[in-house]
Amino acid sequence: MIRRSIAAALLSILLTAAAPAPERPLVLAFGDSLTAGYGLDSGLGFAPQLQATLRRHGIAAEVVDGGVSGDTSEAGKARLGWTIDGLARKPDLVILELGANDMLRGLDPALTRSNLDAIISELDRRKIKVLVAGMRAAPNLDPAYVARFEAIYPELAKKHGAALYRFFMEGVAGETGMTQPDGMHPTFAGVKRVVTGITPAVKRALGR
Repeated sequence: MIRRSIAAALLSILLTAAAPAPERPLVLAFGDSLTAGYGLDSGLGFAPQLQATLRRHGIAAEVVDGGVSGDTSEAGKARLGWTIDGLARKPDLVILELGANDMLRGLDPALTRSNLDAIISELDRRKIKVLVAGMRAAPNLDPAYVARFEAIYPELAKKHGAALYRFFMEGVAGETGMTQPDGMHPTFAGVKRVVTGITPAVKRALGR
């Protein structure tokens, strides 16, 4: 009986040692200038700040900056495949933050919706979790346009069963000291506020 117990204990130790260590979660921040850290020094943008915050929360994640300044939803759709294929491995989560440039250019919300739908569908096909980061339209635009544009994000999140963070720039847009002189891109203080706001949603999407 003692020998069997010792043998079982040794086997358990060997199996534990042979088991691969869990990989660090890989998060892709796929967006435009808002995720790319436009106007900020290296290390101060959304991706590195989110990574630092997640690690402070005990999640040893790697957050990859997949933001390209000026990208519309159509441009994002065009580069999605090679962006993901260029990563070391398939991401555990994609934070999808696109559409602001569509709105600023006055593009038809139906086109934006179609492009974002295609992006999420491709991520679904690849079995990659998605956190949809919503965007609001400028308040000076036609109310009908604003309603159509802002409805895109919750509708697509519901359609695909994806996680939703309703407004990427929550607590930043229109707030003194939170945006750069252009009134659109976050300062470092703004980035920190964005990260603070979205972190709980990221953690939930990662199952943490």
